[in-house]
Amino acid sequence: MQDVRTPARHEPRWHASLAVVAAMLLYITLPPRLTIGPVWAAPAIVLLLLIPLSIFVPRRHRETRRTRFWSILLIAIVNFFNLASVLLLVGGLFRPEKAVLHSAAMLLRTGAQVWATNILVFSLWFWELDGDGPDARAHASSATQFENADFLFPQMQMALAGGEDLCIDRNWKPQFLDYLYLAFTNSTAFSPTDTMPLSRWAKVLMTVEALISLITIAIVVARSINAIS
Repeated sequence: MQDVRTPARHEPRWHASLAVVAAMLLYITLPPRLTIGPVWAAPAIVLLLLIPLSIFVPRRHRETRRTRFWSILLIAIVNFFNLASVLLLVGGLFRPEKAVLHSAAMLLRTGAQVWATNILVFSLWFWELDGDGPDARAHASSATQFENADFLFPQMQMALAGGEDLCIDRNWKPQFLDYLYLAFTNSTAFSPTDTMPLSRWAKVLMTVEALISLITIAIVVARSINAIS
C-alpha cells in the first residue's frame, strides 16, 4: 500500500537529457577516425528524438508504450555511436599502420572521452530500465515499493531493516544521479560497489560496461606507453 503521507514523486527528463547532450558533445569532439559518418549525423539523429521527447514528455509519470519505445531507442542510438568509437579504438591497436592517434597526450584525452561517454550511456540504461522504468518508479512512494527492482541500493536495505533511528528518508527513491554514480563506480572498480544488481539483465549490463571500460583503459595505457617509448 502506498504511503499516503508522501505523494509519488515524478521523475523529470531534463537530467537524463543533459547526459545525452554531454555524450554527444564528447562524441563529436573525437578525432574523425573514431567516429562514423559525417560529424553532424550523430547529433542530428539524437536531437531528432530528444527534442520532441523533452517537449511533449518532460516528466516520466504518464507514459505510453510509444513514448517509452522512443526513449529506449534514443539511448540505444547513443550507445551505438559510443560502441563504434570503442571498436575503432581497438582496431587502431591491432593495426598500427592505421593508428588513429600517435601522441600520448591525444590518446589519453581521447580515451578519457570514450570512457566518460561509456559511463553516461550505461547510467541512462540503468535509469531507464530499473524497476520497469521511470514511469513505474514514479508511482511508488519509496524504493522499497518497486515491484520489479533490478538494483538494491543501500538506502533500500536500511529502510527494509526498519528501526526508528534511520538516517535516511523512508520515502527515498533513486534519481538519475544515483544511476550515474552506479555507472561510474562500476566503470572504475569493474564490479559492484555499494549497489547490487538483482536481475539478470542488470548483471549483464554491468558486465558489459565493466568490460568496455577495462578494454578502453587497457588500450589507452598500452598505446600511451608505446607512444612515449
